[in-house]
Amino acid sequence: MSATIYQQIQQFYDSSSGLWEDIWGEHMHHGYYGPNGTHKKDRRQAQIDLIEELLNWAEVETATNILDVGCGIGGSSLYLAEKFQARATGITLSPVQAARATERAQELNLSDRSQFLVANALEMPFADNSFDLVWSLESGEHMPDKTKFLQECYRVLKPGGKLIMVTWCHRPIDNSPLTADEQKHLQEIYRVYCLPYVISLPEYKAIADQLPLQNIRTADWSMAVAPFWDFVIDSAFTPQAIWGLLTAGWTTIVGALSLGLMRSGYQRGLIRFGLLCGNK
Repeated sequence: MSATIYQQIQQFYDSSSGLWEDIWGEHMHHGYYGPNGTHKKDRRQAQIDLIEELLNWAEVETATNILDVGCGIGGSSLYLAEKFQARATGITLSPVQAARATERAQELNLSDRSQFLVANALEMPFADNSFDLVWSLESGEHMPDKTKFLQECYRVLKPGGKLIMVTWCHRPIDNSPLTADEQKHLQEIYRVYCLPYVISLPEYKAIADQLPLQNIRTADWSMAVAPFWDFVIDSAFTPQAIWGLLTAGWTTIVGALSLGLMRSGYQRGLIRFGLLCGNK
């Protein structure tokens, strides 16, 4: 299964990343619209605000050597490298993304402090204790083994370093298992966005407890980010986007036509935006 899902993820992002950048820019993640999702703001500013809010929430004031796990085209990596005057390394399964991130580093004069590699997050090509900040923003949902994913993030983290993981989750299931309808809804999201499965935030917390990560904190920011999908849906049906979709290929078209799955997932409380941080 893993080989197949890796190929699907690579192909999905190889074909869609250029269009996303044309429409939305370099940040391939949710935006932050205030604690209750009510703040009106420019969509790209909302994405930058999410990065800043995450840093504030996790109490990160400095970093020297950063790993961005699932880096896209280097949006977070390069933002953090510039903000902290740090070295940043990004990994992705997509050669197209890695190449574009490298180009963007050159454009921003950050080539000497950044590198972007095609690598598997479950088998990272880095020594133990390499990074003082491991950052994973919306990549955990793609991982076919959530435990191995967090173990690898922990392994490459320096003692005293901080892990920040933000990922799509489903609702907690302690008190009530997922219904057949909820499971069907999730399966549709998995199919469209090349996800093996997602888990709940309490399940991620249980994995982190076993690492053993210290000072673990979690939060659910679903309300703060849910409006993002309204803006994505609106942008998908502009002339520029429609032309881009027609040239990007079938998987990208299917993704665009299925954006409502995520919006309705948030609306019904099934999809959750989960945060976890801790120190080694």
